[in-house]
Amino acid sequence: MNSKAVLLGASAGVIALFGFQAYDMHSTKSMLQSRLDGLESKVQAVQDSDVSRISELTTSLNMANERIGSTSQDILKQTERATAALKKEQSKTVADLHSQLANQSEEHAKVVSALRAENAARLEEMKQEANSQFGAVSGDVKNVNGQVDLVKSDLASTKEQLAANRREIGDVRDSLGRQIAHNQDELSILKRRGERNYYEFSIPKSNTMQRVGDIQLQLTKADTKAQRYDVSLLVADAKLAKKGQIINEPVPLLVGKNHLRYELVVNSVEKDRIRGYVSAPKDGSLNIEGPTAN
Repeated sequence: MNSKAVLLGASAGVIALFGFQAYDMHSTKSMLQSRLDGLESKVQAVQDSDVSRISELTTSLNMANERIGSTSQDILKQTERATAALKKEQSKTVADLHSQLANQSEEHAKVVSALRAENAARLEEMKQEANSQFGAVSGDVKNVNGQVDLVKSDLASTKEQLAANRREIGDVRDSLGRQIAHNQDELSILKRRGERNYYEFSIPKSNTMQRVGDIQLQLTKADTKAQRYDVSLLVADAKLAKKGQIINEPVPLLVGKNHLRYELVVNSVEKDRIRGYVSAPKDGSLNIEGPTAN
């Protein structure tokens, strides 16, 4: 009894358990079905919304494409118009530049022509001024040449005057001490005094020496206009040269260590000839040391 009761009890319990589980499963199935229905509704709502949104987006995209196409056409047309305007402006600018260059070239040509004319006028002015100055300088040169001629004339006159003064001084000196003879008569007087020896000569111009007393003479130059002469002298193998001497001016020679005084006097200068005398001390003899000029 007890075993049957227990089995029955257990069976009842199992049945109750299965019943409960079946009920629970039914409840769960109903709840899941309700949820699935809700989700499908939501999915359908989302799909409907997405379709509507996609439709709107498609419409907007089409409108945008239409706008973009219209804008591209406008931009292309604007670009073409701007390009045409730019080309026109460039053409105008190039034309203006060519015009300016042409004007500048013409202006440059005018400036160059004006400068050339100005330079030509200035050059002509400078030539005239140079010719004028050259004429003035030529006149000054002529005046200077005339003054030089005057100076030369005055110099020659002064030289002649100095020569005359020297002759006068020589005459005064000789009158106070030694005396010279200016001519044959005065030479005769000096000879008669007997104070010195006198050797007369008339020497032509020659390439050889000629003896006069104890010395030898050679005429190398005779200037009749200025009454001057050049001579070479040979005394005791010593040769001397006297240049530019004037007439009636004694040329002293101190000979030897005793300085014996010899004098050469020329009274006249003729063409290629001189005339005069040599004065020597009495009883004097030449020393081998030769003569020296005083």
